[in-house]
Amino acid sequence: MSGHAPLVRGLEQSIPEVTGGRAVVAGAGDGSDVAGLVREPVPDLILVDLMSSAGVAAVAAARAAAPKTRILALDGDGDPAAELEALRAGASGILPRGDEAIPPLLAALEGWAVVPAPLLASLVERPSRPTAQTAAAQLDESDQRLLRLIATGSSTSEIAGVLHVSDRTVKRLTAALLRKLHVSSRTEAAAVAGSAGLV
Repeated sequence: MSGHAPLVRGLEQSIPEVTGGRAVVAGAGDGSDVAGLVREPVPDLILVDLMSSAGVAAVAAARAAAPKTRILALDGDGDPAAELEALRAGASGILPRGDEAIPPLLAALEGWAVVPAPLLASLVERPSRPTAQTAAAQLDESDQRLLRLIATGSSTSEIAGVLHVSDRTVKRLTAALLRKLHVSSRTEAAAVAGSAGLV
């Protein structure tokens, strides 16, 4: 454990009393001690300190070692970027330090996502990824033609015949089109074409 060990010990004593003994809280200061925390019985909750230089790495290690365990990161200096990285690494939420940690920790055990207000605000303010429909509207004529052919069920060979190119070229063009539309299959692309009024 790292510098938050007293807090972890306090939580280990108080949480079972509140939850009827269901929760076991473990602390991880860095990635090196994660394996020791997930031996039987696997804890319901793992705490990781973001003040540690290996905090985000420890979150990722804990997530890999205990996929079903809820992992909460203790906030560091309130840096939304670091907290966001912890969430991306597999943390279920971010806890404040001190006595304020108990209510959000209990909420996390009940399945709620616990995110500090500043981090939530930064997430809401982030520009959203372009939707597939928006991307479809920005396609040039050749991409729109390819999308129509895909949407009408034309095979790779049929498209190659219409466009007077090889099957290999059609596959390359199709892969590029799927990336532009932010979709992963021809079926999804066809649905986008329909939603965008291209067919």
